[in-house]
Amino acid sequence: MPDASPSTATPLLSSFGMRKALVFDFHSLPLRPSSYAATLGSTVVIAPHPDDESLGCGGLIALLRQAAVPVQVVLISDGTMSHPNSRKFPPAARQALREAELRQALLELGVETSPVCLGLPDSKVPREGQARFTEAATQLQELFATVKPATILCPWRRDPHPDHRATSELVRAALTGLPVPPRLLEYVVWAWERAAPTDLPQPGEVSGWRLDVGSVLEQKQRAIAAHRSQLAPGVIDDDPTGFLLSPEMLAHFARPFEAYLEVM
Repeated sequence: MPDASPSTATPLLSSFGMRKALVFDFHSLPLRPSSYAATLGSTVVIAPHPDDESLGCGGLIALLRQAAVPVQVVLISDGTMSHPNSRKFPPAARQALREAELRQALLELGVETSPVCLGLPDSKVPREGQARFTEAATQLQELFATVKPATILCPWRRDPHPDHRATSELVRAALTGLPVPPRLLEYVVWAWERAAPTDLPQPGEVSGWRLDVGSVLEQKQRAIAAHRSQLAPGVIDDDPTGFLLSPEMLAHFARPFEAYLEVM
């Protein structure tokens, strides 16, 4: 889950009445069966923070592994800003804890391959033109060239969190240097709850669909629960200003479907 404060925006999608006024409604996307997951082929999942992978696309990951499709997860940030004032868990300990939680979550989803961790600063993942952007994009490009995935999953490019947007920019920069770029699918995390109208897909911008993950929803919930430091009561209990997933936020990821977008 994002660890820095997301951009301020009016919460949307919280009631049926509000959905009527949206330019784009994730709930109205066509629903594809769980069997569709296997058609995506070998997949690299890009997560800005530990737990974004479980929240945004945990069901799809579980379905891919159920079909014996290879999955590699890449963690972009160090995850240390969830509880920046903790003394029990200084930065190095927070990073180690969150990466351990990520590994446990991936095991719950059937992924035994260790995640690749870039260790970029949480809440300050570089955007285009900033220091370390080119270096990080090159790292991703080299990984894509080695793994040769058929599909890449990353956050929606205007997901209302700066690290999510920066992650999308890094992925897209890495893809431009590949002779045959893989398919890019974008998953939703903060946009379920905090998207402003301009954050949402605009008419004619994307094709989108929902994936039925009902058969693996329990697995997805176990993976989310593996990120114990982000849940109340949290493992890190000495920073009252620290980030915790609210019940309202978690409710978006307890549904039997996930939403995916593909820019046209």
